[in-house]
Amino acid sequence: MTTIERTSILAVDTVSSGISWGAIFGGAAAAASLSLILLILGVGLGFSAMSPWASMGASATAIGVSSIVWLTFTQIAASGVGGYLAGRLRTKWATVHTDEVYFRDTAHGFIAWSVATLATAMLLGSVVGDVVSGGAKAAASGGTAAAGMIVAAGNHQGMSTAATAQSGTAGVTGNDGAIGYTVDTMLRTDPTAAEIPGASDPRLRVEAGRILVQDLRTGVLLPADRQYLSQVVAKNTGIPLGDAEKRVDTAFNNAMAAINKAELAARQAADSARKATVYASIWMFVALLMGAFVASLAATFGGRTRDGVRHVPL
Repeated sequence: MTTIERTSILAVDTVSSGISWGAIFGGAAAAASLSLILLILGVGLGFSAMSPWASMGASATAIGVSSIVWLTFTQIAASGVGGYLAGRLRTKWATVHTDEVYFRDTAHGFIAWSVATLATAMLLGSVVGDVVSGGAKAAASGGTAAAGMIVAAGNHQGMSTAATAQSGTAGVTGNDGAIGYTVDTMLRTDPTAAEIPGASDPRLRVEAGRILVQDLRTGVLLPADRQYLSQVVAKNTGIPLGDAEKRVDTAFNNAMAAINKAELAARQAADSARKATVYASIWMFVALLMGAFVASLAATFGGRTRDGVRHVPL
């Protein structure tokens, strides 16, 4: 090589950029495409291992571990290919020091991985968002599960009986909650001294249901409500007042136990979803970190191979 040619190469290397964007985008496109292909394959394999029938198919633990392993493999394979191509396809820096070449190759692999990751995140952003927000939504819903069940029970009680109630009581058999309960307490009469509707009358069922819903919200059956319901039950069923009180207590305690059990199940489900979100986030972070490392390392191999290629004259 003549002095003029060496000087010309030195001038070009001095003023040219240290980034070969064409090689980076090429490696990123290859990495993103391979990630998508492997992801689709992983989804297919996952569904093939699942079964809606009991005692068939892989367990939830096996599927979770397999998903983590496959995600890690996808990141390593796709990032390795993308990084290698980014290093192999970049321009040759003839006059750059070896340490600088090594740094540039590492940077090419890392940038190619970054571009591929951002492109994949834009395509699959909704899926990642669902994974991250799923635990938060479940945790928030678990804390209000009991209240939601009580409200739903009250609404169902009002809606199911309003259609058959008389027109004069239809306005207070709807979703009025505490207001309807307050009206009932103001208009409440002594069941032992007054003529009250029979047990089949929807007005009585609506009133009793509203009393129970209101007390279930607080978790305490008020003495006045207990006495009134016991008197109503005793008069409509003909049983002694003491037996009616036991029946009311049993019904309230059973309803409260069912609500507590449902709340506990909801909290356990929320806690499981929270733990699953934590594990998924941590392993996604680990897999992405491994992908960044493999892409950077593979780019150095590709760069060394690129620099070792000799021009063969035709």
